Amino acid sequence: MFRSIATRVVHNTRSPVINNARFLASQSSSATSAISFKKHIRQRRFAPVPVVPQPTVEDAVTNILYNTPAPSLQPETRHVLNCLVQNEPGVLSRVSGILAARGFNIESLVVANTEVEDLSRMTIVFNGRNVQIEQARRQLEDLVPVWAVLDYSKTKLVERELLLIKVSILGPEHLHEQLPTAKLDDDVEYEDEILNRYKNQSVAGSSDTLRETFSHLRALTELTRLFDGIMAMPRSPVHDHYEPQTEHSYEDSDAVDASLLPPG
Repeated sequence: MFRSIATRVVHNTRSPVINNARFLASQSSSATSAISFKKHIRQRRFAPVPVVPQPTVEDAVTNILYNTPAPSLQPETRHVLNCLVQNEPGVLSRVSGILAARGFNIESLVVANTEVEDLSRMTIVFNGRNVQIEQARRQLEDLVPVWAVLDYSKTKLVERELLLIKVSILGPEHLHEQLPTAKLDDDVEYEDEILNRYKNQSVAGSSDTLRETFSHLRALTELTRLFDGIMAMPRSPVHDHYEPQTEHSYEDSDAVDASLLPPG
């Protein structure tokens, strides 16, 4: 008796919408039964959209100025990036193009093949802020021919720069004859006369004057052309393999022994 009363109470408390939907679903067994069921489900009613007052010009400009981030006061630091790229044409131009688009001035760039076939190592040195460097590093990694970009800015490094110098075994009396500017020194007086004559004449064009001026400056830039870029290699940790490397190492072993240098 008690069980039949409880069952009757449960049936009477059911929602009429659900009962109606179940009735329609039992009447139709087609693929549109779900549509009929959804039609009879009570839809949720949202509150009306609040009316936002139209801001004035002064309020809009104040809001823009308030939300504009202030310029970064972080100083620019020296960064060294090591890129592992595919050895194919056009990779260097794409990498340098991304850095140039972000306003970085590349101080040194060295590319060389590795012992792995079709893999090259690219060492780039430039100055910039940490946030900008991280964005540039991620953008470089998105390039298809770039395998990985390693940031060696806060890592213990071994940095070397190559300089090619021609050494003569002759005496100092032959020094002037062997200088690359010896021929230019003989023609200095003649070229100065040409420049002075061009100042008094309006016939000579600007290209001729620049060409003659460049011949004087060529002796000053001859030595700088012999410098190579910076090559960097990270140091291997000695004591703790999991200790973070936060600064460059300056060990006593890096000092040059004076006894090993040539005389003079």
